[in-house]
Amino acid sequence: MGFCRSFHAHSIVNTDVSCYNKCRTEVYGMDVIGKNEIHTIDEIYALPDGQRAELIDGKIYYMAPPNTKHQRLVHFFDREIGNYIQGNNGTCEVFPAPFAVFLNENEKNYVEPDISVICDPNKITDKGCSGAPDWIIEIVSPGSKAMDYFTKLFKYRTAGVREYWIIDPIKERITVYFFERESVEEYSFEEHVPVGIYEGFLIKIP
Repeated sequence: MGFCRSFHAHSIVNTDVSCYNKCRTEVYGMDVIGKNEIHTIDEIYALPDGQRAELIDGKIYYMAPPNTKHQRLVHFFDREIGNYIQGNNGTCEVFPAPFAVFLNENEKNYVEPDISVICDPNKITDKGCSGAPDWIIEIVSPGSKAMDYFTKLFKYRTAGVREYWIIDPIKERITVYFFERESVEEYSFEEHVPVGIYEGFLIKIP
């Protein structure tokens, strides 16, 4: 896929929209629900109880139930980040999934990141987060790799997310995008990982 492939391999410099749209079609194919239709957030709210989905640029992506390892990691990050914020008298808040994030404050984008850290209280509403969180963590599952590594990477960066972590439990790898410095780093689960938005805060997965 030319440059698109290099972008999927963690290049965060070029955000060409035509490349993004071309790659998204190639990566997802029939995984996109109603790929020729434009959907809205109202359709997400109308889903049957227990059915979760995300909406990106008007396309619906159904979400599979998370496994136990995934949920353990969500709870770990929720505790670690929450304890750090509380212990340092911070004002940011951490929200684990399911938590609604309206990335572009429009009717065509709705995501539920595994972890959302929000430092602007004006963005927090009864419905979720209106706008981009400061820090997002996604935990990769077999069915979400293309979404986490490509589609969400592009959307989170362009929406104004400051920092984005991708956790791969199978490879025991953490990919850290700190968009404010246009940097990307990779760590193993054995390493202490520095948090970009919190100087001096290190996280090591047990």
